[in-house]
Amino acid sequence: MSRQLNATELAKEMNLSKGRISQLVRDGRLDGCYSGSGRARRFDLGKAADALGQRLDPAQMLGNGAKTRRSLEDVDLPKQVEPERAPSDATLLPAKDPTRYELARTQELEEKARRARRQNETEEGNWVLASEVAAETARQIHMEIASIESSVLRTGARRLADELGIDFKAARAILTQVWREYRAHRSEQKAAEADAAPLSEAEHEVDF
Repeated sequence: MSRQLNATELAKEMNLSKGRISQLVRDGRLDGCYSGSGRARRFDLGKAADALGQRLDPAQMLGNGAKTRRSLEDVDLPKQVEPERAPSDATLLPAKDPTRYELARTQELEEKARRARRQNETEEGNWVLASEVAAETARQIHMEIASIESSVLRTGARRLADELGIDFKAARAILTQVWREYRAHRSEQKAAEADAAPLSEAEHEVDF
């Protein structure tokens, strides 16, 4: 399964700016490569790379853990010189010096601690998951749109038919088309604004 990334992470993997990613979304070049919208939008790394004509190595597809392991395998680690064979001017590696593997392991433990903190804060009700907020917002918007389409458009079409003597179904079809074109345009605008929105001071304080 390919990695799911937000716009910032995708921009980093593709060596592009976040603004360029937003532009590609607006231009339709990443259609079918993501789900959700705004800050909840998540991109499929493999599909995005294919759409942009970029090739990924296996480490990119699997994430940072694979990259770390691969880099460790590709680098010759410093070895201690055996005392009996060391020349007189050789410098031995101190026994307590951390190796690259140990440093990578430390970073992994720190990331686990950050994940645990995020989970604890969420369970205690101090934070709300962005995915849950996005789902509830989408539900409320969907209900409001359904109300407009079933009430406002129907009522408007009926008045046009009664007052102007035109066909009710034709009037409703025209109003519905105009409304849906407006929705699509505004949706793209709001998605671009959400992607470009900076973090607030409170968000910066807890961003880890």
